[in-house]
Amino acid sequence: MSSAKHLCNAALPALAGQGIRVPTYERHSLVPGVVHLGLGAFQRAHQALVFDDLLEAGDTRWGVLGVSSRSFELADALAEQDGLYSVHIQNAERQERRVVGAVLKTCAVRREPDQWLEAVAHPATRWITLTVTEKGYDAALGRLLVAGLRQRHGAGLGGLTIASCDNIRGNGEKLQALCLQAANDPELQDWITQHCRFPNSMVDRIVPASTPDDRESAQAALGVGDGCALRTETFWQWVLEDQLADPADAQVLASAGVTLVADVRPFEDAKLRMLNGSHSAMATLGQLLDLPIIGACIAQPDIRTLVHRLMTQEVMPHLTMPGLADYRDALIARFGNPTLRHSVHQIATDGATKIADRWVPSIEAQLAQGRGIDQHALIVAAWIWSCRGQSDQGQPYAVNDPRSEQLVGLALQHQNDVPAWVDAFMDLDGIWGPALQQSTAWRAAVQGWLQLIATQGTAAALARAATEPGEPLTASRSRDLSPAAVR
Repeated sequence: MSSAKHLCNAALPALAGQGIRVPTYERHSLVPGVVHLGLGAFQRAHQALVFDDLLEAGDTRWGVLGVSSRSFELADALAEQDGLYSVHIQNAERQERRVVGAVLKTCAVRREPDQWLEAVAHPATRWITLTVTEKGYDAALGRLLVAGLRQRHGAGLGGLTIASCDNIRGNGEKLQALCLQAANDPELQDWITQHCRFPNSMVDRIVPASTPDDRESAQAALGVGDGCALRTETFWQWVLEDQLADPADAQVLASAGVTLVADVRPFEDAKLRMLNGSHSAMATLGQLLDLPIIGACIAQPDIRTLVHRLMTQEVMPHLTMPGLADYRDALIARFGNPTLRHSVHQIATDGATKIADRWVPSIEAQLAQGRGIDQHALIVAAWIWSCRGQSDQGQPYAVNDPRSEQLVGLALQHQNDVPAWVDAFMDLDGIWGPALQQSTAWRAAVQGWLQLIATQGTAAALARAATEPGEPLTASRSRDLSPAAVR
């Protein structure tokens, strides 16, 4: 047995002897070929496992420099463990714990900007990948990427594949536009356009935030401490547009389970509106009903009914991905995975930033076709109500959103005047788009549900939606609802 007290290279032989999957490739001799910005739980439980599989198969080009874009703590914690960490992969039927070795080195870009620049301009670097979340796609990100690309171009090196793995429609196109704008130099812009590729992508795996229980479980299983331990589900998906700086990478990635397609949009739309949209809905409702995790939400019959009808009646009619009904049923099963314990407060973070991609397209399409919008109107009303920062039972929680001060301020200002409250939220820029802002039918539907939530509670609204599916709830009708009418 190893005398190591925490996970590190020296601990690997003993772990392999216990039957735990560990890296068998020579990590110390590898040079990173991938620079990943936004080091966090999702990338380490999703994309890094793909690269780990490729390294294990003998392709030495996929080692990762993990770059923290915000704090230093994770980069330092991983460095203390030689970049190693464990992932507990599980569902109700099976489980596996493996140690991942793809992250060879780490740094924090705010503390060590030179390491970022040197890595992007290193001859071995072939890819830049990103998981910086929706709110991170701003001018500062463009400047950071372009600083590295400028240095690479100046060194006379070839272009890169720069792949976003965030839940944003057209994420590669948005990333390319950010870089071209930040370049502000015709020669550099031309080099980026000619030699770099920005494939759109869709990524899917539920990865809860790491908890002390995860770390205790890892220590019990490994026999050594793992301060970076993660847990996730067995399902994963990475759909990538076949637009790569090195076209041969497509076949390599496909061998590890990545799906290469000509057009990501059908997959992207289905995931954003069905999985992520349902996640946001349940997270909002969970905060209001003091349900701490997604599994507890989907176990509630009225929430389960709402999520099923939301996807079936208001989302799926406007999607083209094959197998939508099977995908819906698989999602509901995944939401109920008892091993995930995915926090509603984690998922509800940055809610205002996510609405435009997750809910708005389906609402617009339903209205354009004269179809029902009650399921979306209910969850939007619940989101507006949630911006008060307390559950229906009076338990306070933080509204974690870049616009939290504005959202909470408007909620508290208008909470005694529902029509004014809805108008104030519908007038917010950057969330709804002009079609919804100008729709009196949409405002009326949201107002009706918010009136019911404000007077009788979120549970009563869910019960109403479950017993009368598809019936529009207008502001005028909501005044006629008595507690006895809500079943």
